[in-house]
Amino acid sequence: MTIDRDAPLMTLAWTDHVTGRRGYLVVDRLVRGVASGGLRMRPGCTPDEVAGLARGMTMKEALHYDPDSRYVPLGGAKGGIDCDPRAPEAYDVLVRYLRAMKPYIESMWTTGEDLGLTQDLVDRAAAEAGLVSSVQAVYPLLDDETAARRRLADAFAVEVDGIGLDGLVGGCGVAESVLTALDRAGVAYAGTRVAVQGFGTMGGATARFLARAGLAVVAVADVKGTIANREGLDVEALLATRDVHGTVDRAALRPADRELPGDAWLSAEAEVLVPAAVSYAVDTVNQERIGARWIAEAANMPVLPEAEELLAARGVTVLPDVVVNSGTNAWWWWTLFGDIEADADEAFAYTRRAMRALVGRMLDRAEAEGASPRAAAHALAADRLPVIAERFGWYR
Repeated sequence: MTIDRDAPLMTLAWTDHVTGRRGYLVVDRLVRGVASGGLRMRPGCTPDEVAGLARGMTMKEALHYDPDSRYVPLGGAKGGIDCDPRAPEAYDVLVRYLRAMKPYIESMWTTGEDLGLTQDLVDRAAAEAGLVSSVQAVYPLLDDETAARRRLADAFAVEVDGIGLDGLVGGCGVAESVLTALDRAGVAYAGTRVAVQGFGTMGGATARFLARAGLAVVAVADVKGTIANREGLDVEALLATRDVHGTVDRAALRPADRELPGDAWLSAEAEVLVPAAVSYAVDTVNQERIGARWIAEAANMPVLPEAEELLAARGVTVLPDVVVNSGTNAWWWWTLFGDIEADADEAFAYTRRAMRALVGRMLDRAEAEGASPRAAAHALAADRLPVIAERFGWYR
C-alpha cells in the first residue's frame, strides 16, 4: 500500500439535518495534539478548499516559530460551511455545525473568525452550542490558563478609533507586508495607489493602515460593486458606514467617488492590489486585466496557481497569503501565551516587527534562489517543520 505523506491527518464531512447544508473540518496536522485554523462560511465552500486552507495554516504556524518566544506553534486545521452567511438560516446552521464539531473543538481544534463570520458571531454560536470557547483545546498547553484567558478577553475588548483590536491586527500585518516590499524596491509611499477587494475585517483594516502610511486607496470593492476615486478615497468615512459584512453605505460617497462594476478593482490604475475577500478571485483570464506591480494576498488563496505563473511572467509579484495574512492568527497566540499584553500599541509594534522580519526573509530567499515569494515561503516553512516536530512532536 502506498502512503500519501502529504494527505491531511483527518477530513470530516457534515450534513445539517435541518437544511441539508454541508460543512467540513480538515486537520492537516497536530502539534502537541492541537491544531489551529479559522472557520469560514460561504456558498460553494468545498472540502478541497478547506484542505488547502488547513495546509496553509500548518505553514503559517511554522513560519512564526521563534524558539525565544512563549508562543509555541500548533498544527494546521480549517473548517468550512457551504452556506451564504447572509441567509436567514445561517446562524442556526453555524450553531448546529459547532455542536456537531464540539468533540474536536474541545480536544484538538482551535478556531475563530474567517470569511463570512466575525469573532463575535463565532463566540455567540459557540456558547449556544455548549462550548466553553472556540479555542479551548489550547488551554491545557498554557502555563496559567486563568491569566491567559483574561489577557485575551481584555485584548478583544480594546478598540482603536471605533474598531476592535482583533479586527485591526491582521490588516496591520498585510499593510506591513506591502510597505516592506515597497521599501525594498525603493518606492515611495506617497503616490503609490492601492485597490482593495473586500472591505470587511481584513480589507478594511488594510486600507486604513495603508492610507495612514501615505498611500492612496483608489478603489474598494464590496458585494455591491467597486467604489473608485483616482485621487484617493476617504477610507475612514467608508469604514464608518460599512455593515457587519463589509458593505459600504453609498450615501457616504463624495461627489468625485465613482460607482463601478464589482470586478473593476482588477483593472484599477494602482501599483498594489489587495484581494481581501474570496478565494480564487484571480484566474487565468482576468489576470490579464491587472496592471499592478504587486498583489498582496490578504484573503486565503485568492490567486490561482496558474494565474500566478502568468502574472510572474509579466513582472507582477504576488506576496502570498501564507505570509501576508498570518498576523491575525499569530496575534491570538502572542496574546494568549503572553508574549504581548492587551495593548494596541504593543500589538501593532510586535506585529510590524514580526511581519517585516518574515517578509524580509521570504524575499531574501526568493531573490537568492530565483524563486517566487510563495515558493520561498513554503521552503522557509518546510525548514522549520522538522525542528518543531523534533522539539514538540506532532501526530499526522
